[in-house]
Amino acid sequence: MRLRAVELGEGAPLVLLHGLFGQAQNFASVQKMLAAGRRVVALDLRNHGQSPHDAAMDYPALAEDVAETLAALGTGPVDLLGHSMGGKVAMTLALTRPEAVARLVVADIAPVAYPPAFRPYAEAMQALPLHPGLSRREADAALAEAVPSAGVRGFLLQNLDLGAKPPEWRIGLDAIAAALPAIEAAPPLPEGARFGGPTLVLGGENSDYIRPEHRPLFRALFPAARFGTVKGAGHWLHAEKPEGFVAALGAFLG
Repeated sequence: MRLRAVELGEGAPLVLLHGLFGQAQNFASVQKMLAAGRRVVALDLRNHGQSPHDAAMDYPALAEDVAETLAALGTGPVDLLGHSMGGKVAMTLALTRPEAVARLVVADIAPVAYPPAFRPYAEAMQALPLHPGLSRREADAALAEAVPSAGVRGFLLQNLDLGAKPPEWRIGLDAIAAALPAIEAAPPLPEGARFGGPTLVLGGENSDYIRPEHRPLFRALFPAARFGTVKGAGHWLHAEKPEGFVAALGAFLG
Protein backbone atom coordinates (compact mmCIF):
# COMPACT_ATOMS: atom_id res chain seq x y z
CA MET A 1 0.00 0.00 0.00
CA ARG A 2 1.43 3.39 -0.97
CA LEU A 3 1.08 5.94 1.80
CA ARG A 4 0.44 9.66 1.69
CA ALA A 5 3.71 11.57 2.05
CA VAL A 6 4.39 15.18 3.04
CA GLU A 7 7.82 16.30 1.82
CA LEU A 8 9.96 19.30 2.67
CA GLY A 9 13.53 20.20 1.77
CA GLU A 10 16.21 18.58 -0.35
CA GLY A 11 19.13 16.29 0.29
CA ALA A 12 19.60 13.06 2.22
CA PRO A 13 16.19 11.64 3.17
CA LEU A 14 14.86 11.52 6.73
CA VAL A 15 11.51 9.73 7.09
CA LEU A 16 9.11 10.40 10.00
CA LEU A 17 6.48 7.92 11.25
CA HIS A 18 3.76 9.08 13.67
CA GLY A 19 2.10 7.23 16.52
CA LEU A 20 -1.35 5.77 17.10
CA PHE A 21 -4.21 8.14 16.13
CA GLY A 22 -1.61 10.56 14.73
CA GLN A 23 -0.75 11.78 11.25
CA ALA A 24 2.12 13.29 9.28
CA GLN A 25 0.93 16.77 10.23
CA ASN A 26 1.89 16.09 13.86
CA PHE A 27 5.51 16.57 12.80
CA ALA A 28 4.86 19.91 11.02
CA SER A 29 6.95 22.14 13.28
CA VAL A 30 9.92 19.79 13.66
CA GLN A 31 9.74 18.86 9.97
CA LYS A 32 10.26 22.52 9.05
CA MET A 33 13.24 22.76 11.39
CA LEU A 34 14.80 19.56 10.09
CA ALA A 35 14.20 20.42 6.41
CA ALA A 36 16.69 23.29 6.52
CA GLY A 37 19.42 20.92 5.40
CA ARG A 38 17.81 17.77 4.07
CA ARG A 39 14.77 16.09 2.51
CA VAL A 40 12.28 15.28 5.26
CA VAL A 41 9.35 12.98 4.44
CA ALA A 42 6.48 12.54 6.92
CA LEU A 43 4.11 9.66 6.18
CA ASP A 44 0.51 8.93 7.14
CA LEU A 45 0.46 5.26 8.15
CA ARG A 46 -2.41 3.07 6.93
CA ASN A 47 -5.81 3.89 8.46
CA HIS A 48 -4.41 7.27 9.53
CA GLY A 49 -4.41 10.77 8.03
CA GLN A 50 -5.02 10.69 4.29
CA SER A 51 -3.59 7.24 3.63
CA PRO A 52 -5.78 4.32 2.48
CA HIS A 53 -7.75 2.24 4.96
CA ASP A 54 -7.43 -1.53 5.34
CA ALA A 55 -8.75 -4.10 7.79
CA ALA A 56 -5.28 -5.64 8.20
CA MET A 57 -3.12 -3.65 10.59
CA ASP A 58 -0.15 -5.39 12.14
CA TYR A 59 3.50 -4.36 12.24
CA PRO A 60 4.66 -6.44 9.25
CA ALA A 61 1.91 -4.86 7.11
CA LEU A 62 2.67 -1.35 8.37
CA ALA A 63 6.39 -1.80 7.71
CA GLU A 64 5.72 -3.18 4.24
CA ASP A 65 3.65 -0.06 3.45
CA VAL A 66 6.60 2.13 4.39
CA ALA A 67 9.00 0.05 2.27
CA GLU A 68 6.65 0.22 -0.72
CA THR A 69 6.22 3.97 -0.35
CA LEU A 70 9.94 4.63 -0.05
CA ALA A 71 10.58 2.54 -3.16
CA ALA A 72 7.98 4.59 -5.04
CA LEU A 73 9.57 7.83 -3.81
CA GLY A 74 13.00 6.64 -4.91
CA THR A 75 14.69 7.53 -1.64
CA GLY A 76 17.24 4.74 -1.38
CA PRO A 77 18.35 3.94 2.19
CA VAL A 78 16.88 6.48 4.61
CA ASP A 79 17.36 7.78 8.09
CA LEU A 80 14.15 6.56 9.73
CA LEU A 81 12.45 8.02 12.80
CA GLY A 82 9.34 6.55 14.39
CA HIS A 83 7.42 7.76 17.42
CA SER A 84 5.40 5.38 19.62
CA MET A 85 3.50 3.01 17.30
CA GLY A 86 5.54 4.48 14.46
CA GLY A 87 8.67 3.55 16.41
CA LYS A 88 7.58 -0.09 16.42
CA VAL A 89 6.97 0.18 12.67
CA ALA A 90 10.42 1.70 12.19
CA MET A 91 12.08 -1.03 14.26
CA THR A 92 10.23 -3.70 12.30
CA LEU A 93 11.40 -2.25 8.98
CA ALA A 94 15.01 -1.88 10.15
CA LEU A 95 15.10 -5.45 11.48
CA THR A 96 13.43 -7.08 8.48
CA ARG A 97 14.77 -4.86 5.68
CA PRO A 98 18.03 -3.43 7.01
CA GLU A 99 19.12 -2.44 3.52
CA ALA A 100 16.35 0.19 3.47
CA VAL A 101 17.53 1.98 6.62
CA ALA A 102 20.78 3.89 7.06
CA ARG A 103 20.21 5.16 10.61
CA LEU A 104 17.32 4.58 13.01
CA VAL A 105 15.72 6.80 15.65
CA VAL A 106 13.19 5.23 18.03
CA ALA A 107 11.19 7.90 19.87
CA ASP A 108 9.68 6.94 23.25
CA ILE A 109 8.77 3.32 22.65
CA ALA A 110 10.39 -0.08 23.21
CA PRO A 111 9.97 -3.36 21.28
CA VAL A 112 7.77 -4.78 24.04
CA ALA A 113 4.07 -5.22 24.82
CA TYR A 114 2.24 -2.34 26.51
CA PRO A 115 -0.97 -2.25 28.59
CA PRO A 116 -4.25 -1.59 26.71
CA ALA A 117 -4.35 2.11 27.64
CA PHE A 118 -5.80 3.27 24.33
CA ARG A 119 -8.77 0.91 24.20
CA PRO A 120 -11.07 3.20 26.24
CA TYR A 121 -10.17 6.04 23.86
CA ALA A 122 -11.10 3.98 20.81
CA GLU A 123 -14.35 2.84 22.41
CA ALA A 124 -15.31 6.42 23.28
CA MET A 125 -14.53 7.56 19.75
CA GLN A 126 -16.62 4.75 18.27
CA ALA A 127 -19.50 5.62 20.60
CA LEU A 128 -19.54 9.31 19.64
CA PRO A 129 -22.91 10.11 17.98
CA LEU A 130 -21.97 11.50 14.55
CA HIS A 131 -25.16 13.46 13.96
CA PRO A 132 -25.59 16.49 11.66
CA GLY A 133 -24.63 19.69 13.44
CA LEU A 134 -22.21 18.00 15.84
CA SER A 135 -19.89 20.65 17.27
CA ARG A 136 -16.31 20.22 18.41
CA ARG A 137 -17.35 21.31 21.90
CA GLU A 138 -20.02 18.61 22.02
CA ALA A 139 -17.60 15.99 20.71
CA ASP A 140 -14.99 17.05 23.28
CA ALA A 141 -17.53 16.75 26.09
CA ALA A 142 -18.58 13.30 24.90
CA LEU A 143 -14.99 12.04 25.14
CA ALA A 144 -14.19 13.71 28.46
CA GLU A 145 -15.04 10.81 30.79
CA ALA A 146 -12.90 8.28 28.90
CA VAL A 147 -10.19 10.79 27.97
CA PRO A 148 -9.64 13.14 30.95
CA SER A 149 -6.75 15.07 29.36
CA ALA A 150 -7.91 18.02 27.24
CA GLY A 151 -4.69 17.82 25.24
CA VAL A 152 -5.22 14.15 24.39
CA ARG A 153 -8.86 14.85 23.45
CA GLY A 154 -7.66 17.57 21.10
CA PHE A 155 -5.15 15.16 19.59
CA LEU A 156 -7.87 12.53 18.99
CA LEU A 157 -10.39 15.03 17.64
CA GLN A 158 -8.01 16.19 14.91
CA ASN A 159 -9.22 13.00 13.20
CA LEU A 160 -12.88 14.10 13.20
CA ASP A 161 -14.21 15.80 10.05
CA LEU A 162 -16.96 18.07 11.33
CA GLY A 163 -17.41 19.54 7.84
CA ALA A 164 -18.68 16.27 6.40
CA LYS A 165 -22.44 15.74 6.28
CA PRO A 166 -22.88 13.98 8.60
CA PRO A 167 -19.57 14.33 10.49
CA GLU A 168 -17.21 11.37 10.13
CA TRP A 169 -13.88 10.04 11.31
CA ARG A 170 -11.15 10.54 8.69
CA ILE A 171 -9.28 7.54 10.03
CA GLY A 172 -10.11 3.85 9.74
CA LEU A 173 -11.34 3.87 13.32
CA ASP A 174 -12.99 0.44 13.36
CA ALA A 175 -9.91 -1.20 11.81
CA ILE A 176 -7.64 0.55 14.33
CA ALA A 177 -9.85 -0.49 17.26
CA ALA A 178 -9.89 -4.11 16.10
CA ALA A 179 -6.10 -4.07 15.68
CA LEU A 180 -5.27 -2.64 19.10
CA PRO A 181 -4.16 -6.02 20.54
CA ALA A 182 -1.58 -6.29 17.73
CA ILE A 183 -0.56 -2.65 18.10
CA GLU A 184 -0.07 -3.00 21.85
CA ALA A 185 1.98 -6.18 21.43
CA ALA A 186 5.68 -6.47 20.79
CA PRO A 187 6.43 -6.47 17.05
CA PRO A 188 6.75 -10.05 15.72
CA LEU A 189 10.32 -10.41 14.47
CA PRO A 190 12.27 -13.15 12.69
CA GLU A 191 14.48 -15.15 15.02
CA GLY A 192 17.95 -13.70 15.16
CA ALA A 193 16.92 -10.37 13.62
CA ARG A 194 19.50 -7.59 14.13
CA PHE A 195 20.01 -4.09 12.81
CA GLY A 196 23.65 -3.08 13.05
CA GLY A 197 23.31 0.49 11.83
CA PRO A 198 23.56 3.56 14.04
CA THR A 199 20.49 3.70 16.32
CA LEU A 200 19.27 6.38 18.74
CA VAL A 201 16.68 5.47 21.36
CA LEU A 202 15.23 8.79 22.48
CA GLY A 203 12.87 9.04 25.45
CA GLY A 204 10.96 11.82 27.17
CA GLU A 205 12.26 12.66 30.63
CA ASN A 206 8.75 12.47 32.11
CA SER A 207 7.64 9.36 30.21
CA ASP A 208 7.85 5.77 31.41
CA TYR A 209 7.51 4.14 28.00
CA ILE A 210 11.25 3.37 27.89
CA ARG A 211 12.53 1.77 31.09
CA PRO A 212 16.04 0.76 32.20
CA GLU A 213 15.06 -2.91 31.92
CA HIS A 214 14.39 -2.42 28.19
CA ARG A 215 18.00 -1.54 27.42
CA PRO A 216 19.34 -5.11 27.16
CA LEU A 217 16.63 -5.93 24.61
CA PHE A 218 17.45 -2.82 22.60
CA ARG A 219 21.14 -3.74 22.63
CA ALA A 220 20.39 -7.30 21.53
CA LEU A 221 18.35 -6.11 18.54
CA PHE A 222 20.34 -2.94 17.81
CA PRO A 223 23.98 -3.51 18.84
CA ALA A 224 24.96 0.07 17.98
CA ALA A 225 22.13 1.62 20.03
CA ARG A 226 22.76 4.72 22.08
CA PHE A 227 20.26 6.31 24.44
CA GLY A 228 19.15 9.89 24.92
CA THR A 229 16.52 11.91 26.80
CA VAL A 230 14.57 15.04 25.90
CA LYS A 231 14.46 17.11 29.07
CA GLY A 232 11.03 18.17 30.30
CA ALA A 233 9.16 16.08 27.73
CA GLY A 234 6.58 13.38 28.18
CA HIS A 235 5.51 10.75 25.67
CA TRP A 236 4.70 13.24 22.87
CA LEU A 237 8.25 14.58 23.05
CA HIS A 238 8.38 16.08 19.53
CA ALA A 239 5.23 18.13 20.22
CA GLU A 240 6.02 19.07 23.83
CA LYS A 241 9.68 20.04 23.40
CA PRO A 242 10.33 20.45 19.66
CA GLU A 243 13.57 22.40 20.08
CA GLY A 244 15.06 19.82 22.43
CA PHE A 245 13.84 17.03 20.18
CA VAL A 246 15.47 18.56 17.09
CA ALA A 247 18.67 19.28 19.00
CA ALA A 248 18.93 15.61 20.04
CA LEU A 249 18.38 14.53 16.45
CA GLY A 250 20.99 16.99 15.21
CA ALA A 251 23.57 15.62 17.62
CA PHE A 252 22.91 12.09 16.30
CA LEU A 253 22.29 12.72 12.60
CA GLY A 254 24.72 15.60 12.12
